[in-house]
Amino acid sequence: MHALRPLLRKSLFNLFAATLAVGALLAPRAASAEALLLIEADSGKVLQAENATIPWYPASVTKIMTAYVTLKAVKDGKITLDTLFTVSPTAASQSPSKMGFRPGTQLTVDNALKMMLVKSANDMAVVLAEGVGGSIDGFSAMMNDTAKRLGMTQTSYVNPNGLPADGQITSARDLGILARAFLRDLPEYEYFVHIPAIRFGKRITPNFNKLIGRYPGADGFKTGFICASGYNLVASATRNGRRLIAVVLGANSGTARAVKAAQLLERGFSQDNLSWLRPSLGTVENLVPVDASPPNLREEMCGGHHKRPASDEDDALIATNGTSGSASATGGEAQVTFFTAGLQPPLMKASELMASAPAAAEPVVVYTGPTRTGAALVAAVAADADQQTPPKARGKKSRIAKKPDAGSEARTEAKTEAKTDGKTEAKTNRKTAAAKPAATKPDASAKADAKGDAKTAAKPAASKHAAAKPAEKPASGDQAAKLAKPKAVTKPAPKPTANNS
Repeated sequence: MHALRPLLRKSLFNLFAATLAVGALLAPRAASAEALLLIEADSGKVLQAENATIPWYPASVTKIMTAYVTLKAVKDGKITLDTLFTVSPTAASQSPSKMGFRPGTQLTVDNALKMMLVKSANDMAVVLAEGVGGSIDGFSAMMNDTAKRLGMTQTSYVNPNGLPADGQITSARDLGILARAFLRDLPEYEYFVHIPAIRFGKRITPNFNKLIGRYPGADGFKTGFICASGYNLVASATRNGRRLIAVVLGANSGTARAVKAAQLLERGFSQDNLSWLRPSLGTVENLVPVDASPPNLREEMCGGHHKRPASDEDDALIATNGTSGSASATGGEAQVTFFTAGLQPPLMKASELMASAPAAAEPVVVYTGPTRTGAALVAAVAADADQQTPPKARGKKSRIAKKPDAGSEARTEAKTEAKTDGKTEAKTNRKTAAAKPAATKPDASAKADAKGDAKTAAKPAASKHAAAKPAEKPASGDQAAKLAKPKAVTKPAPKPTANNS
């Protein structure tokens, strides 16, 4: 019996290898170039790797390193989470996603980190970089020194937020190394990478990482997107005390990257009992880097038949025919299904899991200014909320004030407000146009009357406030006829067109 074991093991291994080969042939090909990696967080053991050492543009997953360097400075006592940093003109000028604070606004390291990691705020990344490193260049040097120390041999940084830059390069391998280092070196600050949502004033922003609150055990990390990189995600999850890290680079939508990461994680958790059948891929540090230029997916992601996404906030690319870019990303997912929360039946497909509502969670409150508690915190939150009140509610004068948030929500509010104001103005103009004949239409009695009577006749039609004032009593029948005449004139009054917006 013992003699048969090696033969049985070899047969099972060959069967397993053949199954994988057939699956690879039958599986639908990816719509775009992608890099995938799955590793164990504790050991660094590689469970799956595809294009994992090809250089890639990191986009906003850069902010994992920004958070690492900042929190390392906190841990080393150089700054504290309560340290106040100031928004500079450079920070305020960053492209979305961002908080949109004016230059001179102050906020704590703690709040800036939460805004950066949940909303992927590019301006907050610069605030932290300038506060910790003195400048973007100074902080980038700190990031590069840290990458070298951690063994991220394929990584170089130019800025702290991942906005397009030729020298901003990484790989799935290096991102796996960074995620492991974050968990190993900064366990007391790990909560920053799995906050489900933040509340700033009246706005609630959910984490762009769709696994948080949906995939059982999901507990990190960060998303990213620029046209050249596609949709990126570094994700982690823990089950039965075992933590896995998944890296997806170059997916074609925000939903697709979450689905692929969930599939990787689920395979890793479910194949634990068959690990002896798989050939060892070594540890993530031992993966051999590929000497090549990073693929540029700009044309595929943002050119041709695709509308260019505004930022990492967008869930999916939208084709001109109205179909979602995530549709092709879930092909073949029937082979991998997921337990609902609690790891109990019924089973769900990955796309269904990502489309479901996240588990209920109280958003973390963030605010500007120094650290506050109790009544002072309530007052600070109320002040931030007041800055977000639509201008219409604060009166006509405040319509010219800048919005506190320069992101997509602010643009939507501004568009809605402009539309509403246009309708109100047009309505007022129609009333004014109808009132003009009362004061200007030639009339024999109007020529004989004094100017005061003409003004009195025009005010009730042009202003609702004038109607509240006691009207002068007409002195004659001719005057009464003159006041009644506008009722007949208003019907053919032309609609105003010049002031529509």
